[in-house]
Amino acid sequence: MEQDTIVGLFASFLTTTSLVPQLIKTIKEKKSEGISVVMLIILAAGLACWIYYGILKSDLIIMISNSVALLVNLATGILTIMYKRHARTKDSYE
Repeated sequence: MEQDTIVGLFASFLTTTSLVPQLIKTIKEKKSEGISVVMLIILAAGLACWIYYGILKSDLIIMISNSVALLVNLATGILTIMYKRHARTKDSYE
């Protein structure tokens, strides 16, 4: 395997898994305090652009890693919105 492929795979692994700890924490704690929905939207848009770029370049590493990262980002975003709404609803009843 060539050096540029190894570096690309390692970079892809790191960026793909970067949101996993946040996702796990959100699931465990069932709250999403401090997570910016705007940041997640911007990140999702950037990941979608990377996926499209990977398609244009026919680069599987870029397509796969950014697709997985987008899924993790979307899961984090959905849970963030869900838990923030739940917290707001809960606070209005107290």
